[in-house]
Amino acid sequence: MATSQGYGATAGPAPVAPRQRVSPTYDVCLYFLALLLPPLAVFFKRGLRADFWINVCLSILGWIPGVLHAWYIISRSEGAM
Repeated sequence: MATSQGYGATAGPAPVAPRQRVSPTYDVCLYFLALLLPPLAVFFKRGLRADFWINVCLSILGWIPGVLHAWYIISRSEGAM
């Protein structure tokens, strides 16, 4: 007894596209950029979200808090974009 698949039937689960990863070199460049301009590094990693504005405020308060926060954001979201 032969079985036939009807129109639109699938043979198995649909293939899942591999998740795009950001190169580690990009993150290293962001770490160095964070030394010079912390808000710009956070902007490249997260965009104009709350993290960016928090980093702007921290950078106004002092360079070191801005750099530490930028490094935290970059390391927390490594490979995510």
